[in-house]
Amino acid sequence: MFEYYNYIKALHLIFVITWFAGLFYIPRLFVYHIEAAQKPEPEKSILVNQLKLMTKRLWYIITWPSAILASIFAFWLLFIMPFWIEQDWMLVKLGFVVLLYAYHIKCHLIFRELQNDVVKWSSNKMRIWNEGSTIILFSVVFLVILRDALNWIYGVIGIILLSVILMMGFKLYQRIRSQDPKA
Repeated sequence: MFEYYNYIKALHLIFVITWFAGLFYIPRLFVYHIEAAQKPEPEKSILVNQLKLMTKRLWYIITWPSAILASIFAFWLLFIMPFWIEQDWMLVKLGFVVLLYAYHIKCHLIFRELQNDVVKWSSNKMRIWNEGSTIILFSVVFLVILRDALNWIYGVIGIILLSVILMMGFKLYQRIRSQDPKA
């Protein structure tokens, strides 16, 4: 089984990438959907129907299958290399995976609401929500690459700084957009 390790690892990584691609794009589609719901008819109906179709295809054809396949290949890797589960970095990574699934499930709940024409989020709050998967991705990549060399204090400070930079970028975007609505 070990001779297939690199193939399994490659497949795991491919599906992690496609999973994140879906998680990066779905909140962006939610933003467009929320903004389209505020437009006058017939523009509203045309845009909302198209965005519902786009999100449904992204969610069920790319994002959910990628999440499931990434997890299957991850469990397979842990089966081949069971000693990883005893390493601190792997336990922390699994914690981030649980957090990622929580983010994914919340996105699914938002998806279902929007599919039923229930809009509870503002486009600005959805833009902030969109950064959640980015923070998780940065955390996991640095954790996996650095493993035991990771200094937890610097890691926590780095994630906080990343979050602050993302928020500052969001605020700057809001300011630019309020001055030029076409931005």
